[in-house]
Amino acid sequence: MKAMILELWLSHGAAVLSLGKRLAVALLIVIIGKLCIRISGKIFDRAAANIPGFDETLASILKIIIQYGITIIGLIIILDVFGINTTSLIALLGAAGVAVGLALKDTLSNIASGIILILLRTYKKGDYIEFGSYSGTVKEMDLFVTILETVDGIYISAPNSNIWGTPLKNYTRNGRRRMDISATISYEDSIDAAFDVMQEIITEEKRFIPDPAPQVVFQAYGENGITITLRAWAYSNVYWNVYREQMRSLKAKLEEAGLSMPLPQRELHIVMPPKAIPEVKTAE
Repeated sequence: MKAMILELWLSHGAAVLSLGKRLAVALLIVIIGKLCIRISGKIFDRAAANIPGFDETLASILKIIIQYGITIIGLIIILDVFGINTTSLIALLGAAGVAVGLALKDTLSNIASGIILILLRTYKKGDYIEFGSYSGTVKEMDLFVTILETVDGIYISAPNSNIWGTPLKNYTRNGRRRMDISATISYEDSIDAAFDVMQEIITEEKRFIPDPAPQVVFQAYGENGITITLRAWAYSNVYWNVYREQMRSLKAKLEEAGLSMPLPQRELHIVMPPKAIPEVKTAE
């Protein structure tokens, strides 16, 4: 038995040692690759947390790209260590990539759209956006899809190419929004009194942004009354709170000032057709 093992070692020992060295180098490459992926991930996480304006979504996308890049490079190096001709392999992978690209053109379109959306900073995690018939808060974004959550908690998964190819509204990006608080008063009421009520709201509400300054405008002569509108700007994070509170208290403030908010009215005129006059026959 010992003689057989010795004979095998003498005949194949060099090959075993060579294979062992290559396996060790391959294992070392795998370890270094994993360390590089982990270190790069921590760097991007710190950048997203500490650098102002560095998008968290961009950090996650860059981590994915670097992870795939390091994995591919490590695999090519390992194949080269084992003596496989990587030049022809790369050419073969290039040709296969073209074929796969043609077959998965829609998927690649999502990837390209996702990269463009991130680079242009069209939206980020936490923004409230609207595109087409969909709207919601951005919860997650990757190279393929953007995950939204609607105000009533519905999950939406939208392909990036659909978002890129559609006009998009970002309600959060500018940091502020204008609200229109409108009230319709009766034609018998005083317009000046309504203006005074709106000016009182401007004075009391400290969450309005002073620049641009709030303004009260005459809106229109309607079918049922006169419409007065208060236009004011507020920061996005308090916009809806301010709007709901002011709309809720507006009716009471108008009533305190002796103003009324008329209900829709219609005048209906019924025209009866004239009664038919009976024909009187005369005797001949």
